[in-house]
Amino acid sequence: MGATSQSKLKFEDYDGFVEKFKPKKTTDDCYTPPEIYDVVADYVTGRFGIDRADMVRPFYPGGDFERFDYPDGCCVVDNPPFSILQRIKRFYRDNDIKFFIFAPSLTAFSGALTTEFTHIICDANITYENGAVVRTAFVTNMGGDVVAESCPELGDRINAKMDEIKGRTAKKLSKYEYPDEVLTSAKLQWFAAHHTPFQVRRSDCIHISKLEAQGGKSIFGGGLLLSERAAAERAAAHKWELSERERAMVHALSKPVD
Repeated sequence: MGATSQSKLKFEDYDGFVEKFKPKKTTDDCYTPPEIYDVVADYVTGRFGIDRADMVRPFYPGGDFERFDYPDGCCVVDNPPFSILQRIKRFYRDNDIKFFIFAPSLTAFSGALTTEFTHIICDANITYENGAVVRTAFVTNMGGDVVAESCPELGDRINAKMDEIKGRTAKKLSKYEYPDEVLTSAKLQWFAAHHTPFQVRRSDCIHISKLEAQGGKSIFGGGLLLSERAAAERAAAHKWELSERERAMVHALSKPVD
């Protein structure tokens, strides 16, 4: 292919051309908050004496962990595909490669190789970048003859960091009190949580995205504008009534002040 043809190809497939030069992300980069990985890496360094420079991450999109170039003395600290954990553990065992990898906590003891490795259960809830919250444990071949252990220390470190991340990144959504003529999914969720059945028929509602009074804002998730009949039913769906004693108290509070 001549230089002109190559230039034409690059021009027509510019995105693909640029993609070749982008650094490939590991699975952790794509789904695990980097700060959580740092917590785990620090733990591995502190407990097993593994230098951060000797840690490798062979699990990335399109990669092949079995063909990865493992340096002498390295240690795999990574979040692998959970669906092939048994294959991964067997490969590292057979090739004498040290590892400390993420695993789903509830199924950590699955598979015939369970007693050959150390399973660290630490009650760590990790919110991955795709939104999934997974109770995460870890498996390693550096734990000697220990097959399973609880590790409050690592769990506390991870959960504290997750709380910090959530505190920084949680969206501060404004809360509005909508009139009875507006129904949101959040309100229906509240009804469900309080065991209050409620239905809206097609003839009694119109879909809306905002109220004119909201200006540039909108109803989060959209809403339904209700007919007068449906709005009255919504208002009465979960309304506590005052007792006679409470009505007397209200009456007393309503008397004119001398």
